[in-house]
Amino acid sequence: MYSKEQILKALSKVIHPGRGTDIVALGIVSDIISDDNGISLTITPEKSNDPFISSIKSTIVKTLKEVLGPNAVINDIKVLPKIIVGKQVEKQREVLPGVTNIVAVSSGKGGVGKTTIAVNLAISLARLGYSVGLLDADVYGPSVPKMFHEEKYRPEVKRENNTDFIIPLTKYGVKVLSTGFFVDPAEAVIWRGPMASNFLKQLITQGEWGILDFLLVDLPPGTSDIHLTLVQEVPVTGAIVVTTPQDVALADAIKGISMFRSEKINVPVLGLVENMSWFTPAELPSNKYYIFGKEGGKKLAEKMKVPLLGQIPLVQSICEGSDNGEPVALNDSVTGSAFLKLAEELIKSVNERNKEQKPTVKLQVNK
Repeated sequence: MYSKEQILKALSKVIHPGRGTDIVALGIVSDIISDDNGISLTITPEKSNDPFISSIKSTIVKTLKEVLGPNAVINDIKVLPKIIVGKQVEKQREVLPGVTNIVAVSSGKGGVGKTTIAVNLAISLARLGYSVGLLDADVYGPSVPKMFHEEKYRPEVKRENNTDFIIPLTKYGVKVLSTGFFVDPAEAVIWRGPMASNFLKQLITQGEWGILDFLLVDLPPGTSDIHLTLVQEVPVTGAIVVTTPQDVALADAIKGISMFRSEKINVPVLGLVENMSWFTPAELPSNKYYIFGKEGGKKLAEKMKVPLLGQIPLVQSICEGSDNGEPVALNDSVTGSAFLKLAEELIKSVNERNKEQKPTVKLQVNK
């Protein structure tokens, strides 16, 4: 157990990158608890969309372990932004007020492993110490429940201030909501566009997401009403596009990137993820077979001037982990490490985007 003075002294070494002053002097550290279970604390940045929050949290963990010793246990770092009176802030607090970054995970076409990327990326971010949520917005083909081995999970609902709130599943350090939690997995979801969009709105606005560093939104393949609903409901920090090296997938990935970059949508593209980059058999782990083409995603990223966040190989363990409900990102294998690296690259891209660009605003629709 450590004293409050020891913890504050250690935290005084953590410098806010945007302010050039340590976080203790800035007065944004509060509610320090140190007991047999570890250290918990709260930081209260002046801005709810402070672009440096994620990196500050990581630095806090690293610094506490460096100063107090590697055995120091950091249980929780909560982020509760100070309420600043102002029209823009009030608008942002209407929906998902505790979520720092909303990242859309998309693909131009189906079958490229978009949901596999979204699930393993969410788990990897959680393993790196971030608070993470995953919203399965693939309304017509929800596969997230199976990847978490929770097809039979049914969310609880609590009523507060005359509003029903849906409690997400929490597993592997990730809060999860999916259409699949509300329908029979053996039945097809036959909904018209407005019905699907309204259900997505409900998961966004009535989900009890709480305080999150990242909310990943697994979108349906292609472009649809669901994409428009998302950008109308919340200010999306940025989008990542998943593709394979195959030409037909790359052609559709271009459309996806163009959609987010369009003047109407105007959501920054954080980067491209090339999935199934090569095949590596388990018995020959050093061999690479480029069955879908070689470095098509890398070339597209250069052409479209977006970062290539990662190249994920096609290996049996990724498929088995998805089917068994134990995603490969949970372990420290070669493929698990590839997803951790992907998460690190995403964090870097998000921090750079937040530092250099203005916050995204919700799409306004004139009726």
